[in-house]
Amino acid sequence: MSTLESIIWHILGYAAMPSIFIVGFIAVAVVSMAILKRMEK
Repeated sequence: MSTLESIIWHILGYAAMPSIFIVGFIAVAVVSMAILKRMEK
């Protein structure tokens, strides 16, 4: 069970960084699009 738990935690640790980068990139893209739409008006 401890080996399985360590494998799960390693997978979560490796998946956390790319998902955080992807979420941050999407948030920046949405915010920049909103700012550009405000600037156009």
